[in-house]
Formats: sequence, C-alpha cells, structure tokens
Amino acid sequence: MLPTYYLSIDLGATSGRTIIAKYNGERVEMSELTRFETTQIHRDGHVFWDFPHLYDEILLALQQVKTEGIVLTSIGIDTWGCDVAFFDKNGELIGLPYCYRDPHTDGAMERYFAECMSQEELYERTGIQFMPFNTLFQLDTIRRENKNAFDGADKVLFIPDALVYMLTGEAVMEQTIASTSQMLNPQTGDLDTKVLASIGMKREHFGRLVMPGEQVGVLSRKVQEMTGLGPVPVVAVGSHDTASAVASIPAEDGNYAYLSCGTWSLLGIESPTPIINKESLKYNFTNEGGLDGTIRFLKNITGLWLLEQCRKEWTEGQAPSNVNELNALCLKSSLESLINPDDPRFAHPDSMTAAIRDYLTETNQPLPQQPADYVRIIFRSLAKRYAEVVEILRAITPVDIQRLHVIGGGSKNGYLMQLAADALQIPVVAGPQEGTALGNALVQIRAAGLVGSLTEMRAIVRKSIEIKEYK
Repeated sequence: MLPTYYLSIDLGATSGRTIIAKYNGERVEMSELTRFETTQIHRDGHVFWDFPHLYDEILLALQQVKTEGIVLTSIGIDTWGCDVAFFDKNGELIGLPYCYRDPHTDGAMERYFAECMSQEELYERTGIQFMPFNTLFQLDTIRRENKNAFDGADKVLFIPDALVYMLTGEAVMEQTIASTSQMLNPQTGDLDTKVLASIGMKREHFGRLVMPGEQVGVLSRKVQEMTGLGPVPVVAVGSHDTASAVASIPAEDGNYAYLSCGTWSLLGIESPTPIINKESLKYNFTNEGGLDGTIRFLKNITGLWLLEQCRKEWTEGQAPSNVNELNALCLKSSLESLINPDDPRFAHPDSMTAAIRDYLTETNQPLPQQPADYVRIIFRSLAKRYAEVVEILRAITPVDIQRLHVIGGGSKNGYLMQLAADALQIPVVAGPQEGTALGNALVQIRAAGLVGSLTEMRAIVRKSIEIKEYK
C-alpha cells in the first residue's frame, strides 16, 4: 500500500511536539515536525496556561505541513488531564485556563467533602483518585472565588477538546480525558448528574461525548485559510496523553503493569471493568478510560517533575546541562537517603531542593550536598515507590504481573530503569519513548480503517520501535 500520513499533536505539561507518523501497512515511522514549550503564566498569585500560544504553535505546525507538501489523512490531539478552558456563547475564550499546579485548589477537597458530597460517595460514583487539582475541585474553587467567569461560560472544554473546538468549531468531550475529571461515572460512561449538580453545573455545559477513534470534524474554513490546508479530518484519539501512551505498549499478553514515565509517573494495569471497592479507595487508585472500553486502573506518582524542578535551581557549572550527563550523576553519589515522592510538599514548592532537604531533616536522614546526591535520592525514591505500588496492584487485582512496561520519555533513562528493575525484581521493558505520539497516531490509523483491534495496534508497535529490557 502507499504510505499514509498522520499528525500527532502531543502536548505535555512542560513541552509540546507535533509529529508526523508515516504508516506503510506494517510499521509506523515517526518524525518530529516541531517542538515548543507549554508555557505557564504567573499572574496575580495564580498559574495559568498560555493557551493562545499553544494554539498558535499548532497553527505553525499545520503551516509547516503545507510547506513540506505532506498530505495528511487526519490530525489527533492529546494533552495532560484535568484542566479546562471556558468559552462564551460566541465561541471566544474566556480568560486563560488555570494550570493544575495553581495552589488555589489547596484545601479544595476538604471543602467539597464538608459541603457537597462525602468522599466515599464521590469515589463510588466516579472511581477516581483524590487529587486537589481534579477538574471537579478546580471548578468548585472557581465557582467560589470567581463566579463571574463561571457564570459567563457557555462551554467548558477539556484542554484537548478546547483545541479541537478552535480548529473545527465542534464542541466535544472525549471520553478518556473526561474520565480524569472526577465527574464521569464509569458505569454509565457519561458525566454524573449528581456530581455536576453539587457544583451548580449541568451536562449541557460540556460537549457531546465521543470515543477514541471518532472523527470530530474537519479543519474550519478559517483554519484552512490560515494554514493553506484543505478540510483535513480531526480525530478524537485517546485525548488524555496517558490513554494514548498505554495504546502503544508493545505487550503480547496481559501479565504486566505499565508505567508512563515523565513529569508524572502513572503506574497501573488495564482492566476490562472498573475496580471500585474499599481497597482501591484505601490506596487511592483511579479508574480512567482507555481504548476499546478498557479501564486504566492506576495511581499517579510524582515523577521526574522532582528532577526538573531541581535542575532549574542549579547554576551553570553546578550540574551538567545535558540531560544524559545529569542522569549519570546518580552514579557519583552513595547517599542512601530516600523521600516519599508523593508527599504534598513536592507538589509546587518555591524550591524543590529545599523541600527535599526539609523532608530529610524531618525524617532524620543525611542531607544532600551536591546535585549528584539529589539525582540519586530522586531516582532511588521513585524506584522504591514503583515497587510499592506494584505490590499493592498484585494484592488488589487479579493480574499476574510478570514485567513492567515503561513508556514515555523517562524510558530512555537507563539509570532509573535499572534501579526500577532492581527494586521490582522483575524485568523492566523500556519503550517506546514517544509512546504518547505513537498511540495517538495508531488511533488515527485505526479510524482510517487500516488496522482493527488493540492487539493488532500493539503488533504494529513491536515492528516499529526498539525496546530495551532491564533485569
């Protein structure tokens, strides 16, 4: 068959990239088109996303597609979860979307449980882990603190859906991204009306529900004029980046756990049905939507955000600017101190190095003296946490976990992968590095009718990438 081309727009919490996926009927070749920062704006004590910048970067990428003469079969967008954008009746963006790291939701869960709905009932209705930046708590906070913006919203759209809306004019709510909100009921597959009512919202505030693989629309006339492209279809992929990443796992059976390793570490299993019980509530596991009706039963672990923030504090000459050289520093330290990566103090500290030192001081452990010590502490602490979560998964799910598949940028960090294999005592299979963009493309390829099941998609992955195993 002649090759077909797809544009994966993959926006992470620190950087975005647009990638051209070329499919020849057997394997997918990925080539980066553009890369850019997903900029945060700090204003009046709050943290917002520079949403117009993200949209402009997408338009620039589409213009580049035209310049290079690439004929696209379709376009798909995935991003981080939870955050939303507000639009008025004229389709205009209202303000800037809050970043999930904005501290305005500190204490939001406790306020909600005290005044709106109990923690137990909310978990029973949604099966979603409790994190203060979940969409439900963000919206409740905005309702309390900025009611005018809340009342003026005609549409409330998750970040990938908002970008799709700006490209096509179609207001939709893709299922996997909606599942991160703590407002979607996994039993009904749609937003829970009682949960919405608890914060004064209605179902019509949100777009129509679509599933991964559905064509949402085509580029609007305005976007066609701005980019020089024609009416290219826009497909709802696994719009939550983890959903797309999990679609790219090169597994041949179900005896594994997965780790999407980047700014966040998301560790879990795939389940055919939601797992909502006393144990999953006790350990704060989440039930998010996946492809083909599967459930991503997982736990969020603070990931390489820890190192990213430390790195910002080190001056030139203090630590290598090259990421690989920085990671290798872990071999130059013998410090045995450990942190709990999920301690709340690491969520958005003014200084990550100070937060780590404070934790170690409180737990009577030796303090780091050089960047190498911090790198070792972070990598060993993450590996230990991975092992703890895998043991919990073994205890509360029926999956016989025989290996850990690691996807995402962190999979190329051989030092962390080996430490994880040592802690877990099972093989760690690393790759693909660009799993999210690859999963995004695979859903588009399936939407084009060129591949069928998730099993077939994963067979393509195994032909398309190199993987490395750590033992």
